Amino acid sequence: MGKGGERRRTQACDEELGAAVERAQQGDEDGFATAYRLVHPGLLGYVRGLAGEDAEDVTSEAWLEIARDLGRFRGDGAGFRGWTATIARHRALDHLRKQKRRPRTSVIEQDVLELPGRQDTADDAIEALSTGQALELIATLPREQAEAVLLRVVVGLDGPAAARVLGKRSGSVRTSAYRGLKRLAEQLADGGRAGVVTSAAPRTLKDET
Repeated sequence: MGKGGERRRTQACDEELGAAVERAQQGDEDGFATAYRLVHPGLLGYVRGLAGEDAEDVTSEAWLEIARDLGRFRGDGAGFRGWTATIARHRALDHLRKQKRRPRTSVIEQDVLELPGRQDTADDAIEALSTGQALELIATLPREQAEAVLLRVVVGLDGPAAARVLGKRSGSVRTSAYRGLKRLAEQLADGGRAGVVTSAAPRTLKDET
């Protein structure tokens, strides 16, 4: 799908999400179910990148908080994605502090990746990695880049929204995401890899040095 088509698809999805959130805030259970369906997969993927094997439990805790505070949310569909990602991030970091362990990812559910070629841009890398759910590969990046990529690729946030989640400047997050995606594209293309990520023990997101 071309970039124009992808943008239209994302816009339509966010419009549907925004309408569902409005209904949910009025007590419509179907509206909440629709919002959950549209947001949960990306949210779970993001939390899995932080909390690994505990992602299901942490994301469930996040949804309890989302449901509790839903009436306080103000914004559109894209804003709701960012708001839920912020809540999920706080729950994940709280969980990690309690467990006294560093953020990590678990083995990805899908092994085969759709590889971008050497000529592909960072945007092309986004599409390929999103298709492959390559959380394990993203975990090889420095943590700052990995989290920026997760928010862009898995949750579907733009630069400013991702920056709000991370509490950083938009330009800094965009730079981290771009560098991470560029590194991933180069890594995937390097040596003509076959594009298979083998099952392995959970990896730890690298800290910036």
